[in-house]
Amino acid sequence: MSRLLRWLALPLAWLPAAALANGSPTLPTPGAATPTPGAPASVLRSRSVLPLAGGLDAVPVLNDNNPELIRSPGILLSTFAGAGRAQPSAHLDHPLNGRFDLFSHHVYAGRPESLDSTLWLAVVAQPRGDRPVRLQLLAGSTALSQSPDGRDPAAPFLPLPTLLRQSDSTTPVWSGPGSRVATELLERRRASGLPEGWTLAPGQPTTLLALPLPVRGLDPLLNGRNLQLQLLSDGPVDLALLAAPAAGDGPPSDSVWSRLLEGGLSPREHAPTPRGAPGAMIYSRVSGVQAGSRWQGRLTAAGASDLPVSRAPISWPIASLERGSLGTGQVQTAPLAVFYPGTAWAAHGNYGVTYDLQIPLRNDTDRLQVLALAFESPLKHDKPLGGLRFAASPSRSVTFRGTVEVSGLDGPGGRASGRQAFHLVLRAGEEGPPLGQVRLQPGERRSLRVRLIYPADATPPQALSLLPVAAPPQGSAAP
Repeated sequence: MSRLLRWLALPLAWLPAAALANGSPTLPTPGAATPTPGAPASVLRSRSVLPLAGGLDAVPVLNDNNPELIRSPGILLSTFAGAGRAQPSAHLDHPLNGRFDLFSHHVYAGRPESLDSTLWLAVVAQPRGDRPVRLQLLAGSTALSQSPDGRDPAAPFLPLPTLLRQSDSTTPVWSGPGSRVATELLERRRASGLPEGWTLAPGQPTTLLALPLPVRGLDPLLNGRNLQLQLLSDGPVDLALLAAPAAGDGPPSDSVWSRLLEGGLSPREHAPTPRGAPGAMIYSRVSGVQAGSRWQGRLTAAGASDLPVSRAPISWPIASLERGSLGTGQVQTAPLAVFYPGTAWAAHGNYGVTYDLQIPLRNDTDRLQVLALAFESPLKHDKPLGGLRFAASPSRSVTFRGTVEVSGLDGPGGRASGRQAFHLVLRAGEEGPPLGQVRLQPGERRSLRVRLIYPADATPPQALSLLPVAAPPQGSAAP
């Protein structure tokens, strides 16, 4: 972990320019299907790879991830109107109303002259109009990478096994703040310490949250925070995310946040490759309002109401993006309604987006069939290959840390189980371990449901796969 943190603490300018993707650094991967000279050896697993059925809803999401490494105080993202302000370009003029979400992910590396500095992050809101607005927090969670004093929820990047089962009777499993926040939201709850909501008075901003990013006692001086909120307002509101240094032992005052709101942007980082430009691609990071917080889909055969098991092996991309469609041509990335110049032009990776998928299976053969459900991290590619490529030898690069929830897998006696949750730590090109199996007799049907929230600290895309398993001899008992 110390080695990882030291690597992350390196100046971002030292990283390859093409490696900078939204959310976390990633190795540059060309869009061509043919291996590049010097590329790691890979193996092709033949299977059908199909576009993921369904699509995104229209719920707006404030996506606050550029800059990821905050070097200076200022406005991180603001939907306020810029008219009449000293720096109108610091505001996106995009009020929100009804259901909307917030995704925020930042890193702070302290100040060279101090070993105990703290950066504070604030969420402020104000009605867009002259009447009070009630803002309800439906669900939410936040976590640090490390909590020096133990008072704030944290989730260090632990070297966990590839697969661990989440259980209500034990401590939840996570690795990194993105993993923890996504896992807690997947449980459909509001984390302790977050209020149920706020009543916003017109005419002035209200500080909803002020959250510390401390580095005291850390070696190196590096910490990160992930924040995700699901909100509901009864009127139009503006929100802003702000960053400021600590004022003594506590957070900056409301007057400090108000002054910051009248100032300029915290410097952006990593300008993106223009849309459609050839050559290596810099995705950059997101700073804007995206359209879509949830992807819902029913995975069936074309023109059918179910999926015959004879179609396996079959895979579908998760969080596919430009030049990373796994050969399907499908880009699942949420579009941006508004965003700042010099930041990503789409929400590459769909960080914080919920995937809610139904797989209605039917055994269309005359024999017992056994399928395994797996969540995998194939090598990124764009052109069709007749399957998915995986690394021939283990990689050190982790590309997914998060929880996947499944309903309908075989339980005791072969009966369909209820919800089960699994924490995965997948490396680049890793074939995912089976999350469980489904045994179906001829003509039998079973519906699976798969849910996940695509976590920060992950590198897209991944794949959901149904893989045939050799059926046991006829008459043998179910495990």
